[in-house]
Amino acid sequence: MSLRLRTITREEHLDFIRSRPSASHMQVPSWGDVKAEWRAESLGWFDASGEVVGAGLVLYRQLPKVKRYLAYLPEGPVIDWFDQDLDRWLKPMLAHLKAQGAFTVKMGPPVVVRRWEATTIKDAIAGKQAKRLRDVDPDFSEPRALETAERLRRSGWLQGEDGGAGFGDVQPRYVFQVPLGGRSLDDVQRGFNQLWRRNIKKAEKSGVEVVQGGFEDLAVFHKLYVVTAERDRFTPRPLSYFQRMWKALNAEDPNRMRLYVAYHDGEPLAATTMLVVGEHVWYSYGASANHKREVKPSNAVQWRMIRDSYALGASVYDLRGISDTLDEDDHLFGLIQFKVGTGGQAAEYLGEWDFPLNKLLHKALDLYMSRR
Repeated sequence: MSLRLRTITREEHLDFIRSRPSASHMQVPSWGDVKAEWRAESLGWFDASGEVVGAGLVLYRQLPKVKRYLAYLPEGPVIDWFDQDLDRWLKPMLAHLKAQGAFTVKMGPPVVVRRWEATTIKDAIAGKQAKRLRDVDPDFSEPRALETAERLRRSGWLQGEDGGAGFGDVQPRYVFQVPLGGRSLDDVQRGFNQLWRRNIKKAEKSGVEVVQGGFEDLAVFHKLYVVTAERDRFTPRPLSYFQRMWKALNAEDPNRMRLYVAYHDGEPLAATTMLVVGEHVWYSYGASANHKREVKPSNAVQWRMIRDSYALGASVYDLRGISDTLDEDDHLFGLIQFKVGTGGQAAEYLGEWDFPLNKLLHKALDLYMSRR
């Protein structure tokens, strides 16, 4: 059965997202307002009865001086990725994007391929069995995900050799998630390792107080974020980016973005942002001071976010990206080491895929990206 695709309104798009238990926060209409330097479009797939059965947020980035665009669907589109006739979804999308002037299309199917429990990862690290997560036997595999990958390859979609394992993709291929559905909060906390439980208690005994902030507290968050950027050597986003994110996301849904700040003796020591779409909650940005780390404000703020996610009825608390490295000498190892302490699961997604509509321009973009 063929599907029809057309531009849809924000309301149609949002109605579809609301009908789903989960979708990426980068696939809600307001994410296009966050990415102000891109042009955004909502796409809808319709079945024969006229019902919306899929949706996607496309971000267009124009090439300098010419009206040709990179079309990007971050962690999307939201379609039936296990449909054996995947072309009936993707061919109309490619035709539409080509007509819009796209020279290449990038997308990130929100499909989990494999999962590893925290205990499996800890055993692999302790036993020095492997340098990469991909080399460790998973606790869960989704064979349909591999079939989807094969269908994409047969249809001409391309994937980089790195596959995002070292953050080569725009969005991380490997993430760390704490399942909340079907568990009690006590179960969740018992899943933490001893260090995490000890740090949470230490924060409580030290008098660390975590409060939910408002728009005006973004400035507090940003000061800590700049400190974090200097310490971890990355370029910080400006305060205006987070203010725009707050206004855009919360205008769509007043509970879409939250801010938490951990105080000790009245002084802010750590702050985080949290995003909510349906039953999925993301820890999106984190920041902390260089001093008073001994009172463990970062553990306290994470525990508060997990508890609030649980109260919201979330089925998963997502700590976002990790590298798949298990090498203790790798500078990215600390990410997985910290997140494994929550007792959750590492998840491998299908990664990002490209479809060159103009091979020459696509190759030029590839070359530019490789030299950044």
